[in-house]
Amino acid sequence: MTPATSRRAPLLGLLIGHTVSLTGNMLTLIALPLHVLAETDSLAATGLAGAFATAPVVLGGAFGGVLVDRIGYRRASVLADLVSGVTIAAVPLLHATVGLPFPALLALVFVSGLLDTPGQTARTALLPEAATAAGVPIERAIGWFEATERGARLLGAPLAGLLVGTLGALTALAVDAVTFAVSAAAVAVLVPASLRPADSPTAASGGYWRDFMAGLHFLIREPLLRAMVLLVLVTNLFDATKSNVLLPVVAARDLGGATAFGLLVGAMGGGALVGSLLFSAVGHRLPRRATFVTAFAVAGAPPFWALAAAPPLPVVAAVFAVAGLAAGAINPLIGAVKLERVPAHMRARVYGVIGASAWAAMPLGALGAGLAADRFGTTATLLAVGTCYLLVVLTPLLGGPWRTMRRPPVPEQRQSEGTATTAEARPR
Repeated sequence: MTPATSRRAPLLGLLIGHTVSLTGNMLTLIALPLHVLAETDSLAATGLAGAFATAPVVLGGAFGGVLVDRIGYRRASVLADLVSGVTIAAVPLLHATVGLPFPALLALVFVSGLLDTPGQTARTALLPEAATAAGVPIERAIGWFEATERGARLLGAPLAGLLVGTLGALTALAVDAVTFAVSAAAVAVLVPASLRPADSPTAASGGYWRDFMAGLHFLIREPLLRAMVLLVLVTNLFDATKSNVLLPVVAARDLGGATAFGLLVGAMGGGALVGSLLFSAVGHRLPRRATFVTAFAVAGAPPFWALAAAPPLPVVAAVFAVAGLAAGAINPLIGAVKLERVPAHMRARVYGVIGASAWAAMPLGALGAGLAADRFGTTATLLAVGTCYLLVVLTPLLGGPWRTMRRPPVPEQRQSEGTATTAEARPR
């Protein structure tokens, strides 16, 4: 391995691990609700499964960040992928052998997702150091990192639809288990153990709860971060109603099944991939708050309204693609604000608290969507959620802490040297 290749290996390992792991997550996102719907024919049960899939995202993000900071980002990424892979592999294995009751399925899905968020947090926390080692500007590296997530949606969703449609949902879950193993191997082989933040403490700074509360207090003291978390908390609730219940139900009953489901998720993921790449090139020239609101308005409500209107599948796919294109700017903007404000040695615990807080309502969204669709029908639920979505994402225009979202000034010396700053667009 040449010196140049060796310097780039950590960044390459993080990008490969993140891409493969998130591609596998897309397989579960598609396969799990379709499997539950086929087994139970119950919207409420599908919503309950969605709640059990999203609840560990919240718990793992909230309480796993301190552990990630303590045991090391590289080790946490590898361990999280290995444990998640074993538990998700148990679903098709048990179903094919001794049988898998619905409560046991819920338990395995819950455990599988519990370490998934800490693993993603660990890879994100290592990104600035990997970019520095590779000699890559941080805004470009984070743009690539965000693009891997969008690319995973683009690749994983149609692949999941194809696998479920041809081989069944359980086969798709088995493939997901393999992706966890590949992700763990990529990080273990390509990312050296010595790669860590420069100000990373050599020993724990205090007890677990003391470190956890330090991350929580940091978030509480940041008005803009608090406002962002609250906004994303509500919009993630709305998104969970769509991704975990309403979209798979409409796709299965009106649009052609798993293939249509995968196509729509892939269309939004593909649009978001293009949007992320475009934003990484020009985002630092755009006004942050106006871009943030516009992107959220285009990405949020239109997919709900398109599903409610029930046009032909190509029209719905086009709406999802445009929504994804706008969504590509959202996470880089949020990531820019986080990177500007969070100290390096606290990244995992603060990012974990931010993520958990933003995702806290997702289980309720999935469960509530199933109950609402049963009671009022999918069309009425889609229209109501879409309208509420639009009203919520316009609130940053009211001002308050959102006025501080503007980019901080760039020191003249660093400007003249062309050095990357933390003021440009970054992913979450």
